[in-house]
Amino acid sequence: MSPVSPARVEALRILCRVEEDQAFADLALEAALERAKLPARDRALTTELVYGTLRWQRRLDWILAPHSRRRLDRLDPWVRTLLRLTAYQLQFLYKVPAFAAVNEAVAIAKRRAHGEAAPFVNAVLRSLTRSGGNLPPFPEDPVEAAATRLAFPSWLARRWATRLGLDEAERLMTALDERPKITVRANLLKCTRAQLAQRLVQEEEVACSATILAPEGLALEEPGPAFKFKAFKEGWFTFQDEASILIGHLLGPKPGETVADVCAAPGTKTTHLAALMQNSGKVVAMDPHAARLKLVAQSAARLGVTIVECLAGSADALSARFAMSFDRVLVDAPCANLGVLRRNPDVKWRRTETDLTRVAERQRAILAAAASMCRPGGTLVYATCSLEPEENEGVVLPFVETHPDWRLDPPTEAEFPVPFEPPGVLRCLPHRHGTDGFTAFRLGRR
Repeated sequence: MSPVSPARVEALRILCRVEEDQAFADLALEAALERAKLPARDRALTTELVYGTLRWQRRLDWILAPHSRRRLDRLDPWVRTLLRLTAYQLQFLYKVPAFAAVNEAVAIAKRRAHGEAAPFVNAVLRSLTRSGGNLPPFPEDPVEAAATRLAFPSWLARRWATRLGLDEAERLMTALDERPKITVRANLLKCTRAQLAQRLVQEEEVACSATILAPEGLALEEPGPAFKFKAFKEGWFTFQDEASILIGHLLGPKPGETVADVCAAPGTKTTHLAALMQNSGKVVAMDPHAARLKLVAQSAARLGVTIVECLAGSADALSARFAMSFDRVLVDAPCANLGVLRRNPDVKWRRTETDLTRVAERQRAILAAAASMCRPGGTLVYATCSLEPEENEGVVLPFVETHPDWRLDPPTEAEFPVPFEPPGVLRCLPHRHGTDGFTAFRLGRR
């Protein structure tokens, strides 16, 4: 039997877990790579195949459908996944020879189903390769055409087209289809951004450039497994998108203050708050999932942060204990994650429009509980990695209207030289700023 690529075998296994077991792609990928102990080249290919196939899933199905005598949604899940995986290579990975991709898919099918599915897989993929890359015509409806071509669910493409206009919606979807750059935050407790950049160049031969909006950020170029870098192990940096870094600056904690991060795990923003406070004062990291709080403690220890206190419990459960106790409160609210689809493309296919209403109910409860912990004269930042009004304006503005002791408190341009759009709302847009999609509001308590 022909040998098969371990990267493709692992990618298929991971994608099947995502499709059949609703596993999260990033967690399934991390666990698989840890278990398989693949060499660096195969790790990179596995990662590319998993995220690329998920990112372009709808377009791949559109391409495959004319070449299959059976409807794709009626195939065994693993067969459908194998076809998508191979179609992604044929359409997007130009360095992979078509014959090699098809032969490996057939070999995998023979192993997986003792040869029963292999003739079908071979027929579909040979037909696809004979088409010479010519795509079937996209739907006549312009929104459906964009959703199919850019691989987004129809409901999401339509709501963005309605709110932003079709041209900007297409630019947003195009940006969310891009491979995300690797951005890190220099740990100011141990180094400056310039010192980190110099060390990465000298030790790892990794080129990097300063981020435009976030003062501690660096964008790394082709870094490989940067979590293995000596500088990472010694706590000189952590992984964090530029938009996410801005959230800590918007809250603006000062040394000696008492701060709460009420949705803290895995601790990326928590440790940033501590760094901005120069490791002086206290940051109480709360999270309803006690197991995930271990990640906060581990991150704090690696980065040399000593002022973080981890406390298991939701904001609702802990609000009475900490009534009016904090100078500043961060609510990095759980959300539909539609602003970070370039990092988590599987979320596109999990979410429905009704999820936005359901999530917003929980967000309103978290915001009310978190606000009760803030002292008069204190500051609260509410943030999501979402661009949807239901999760942002729909949560914050009604809260301000019904709580007269709270007001919107956007910073001045001199204090925070990043454009707010509309005034009072920090909105980072992938197609405009090259960041993840984030929305944030700063509130002040009278």
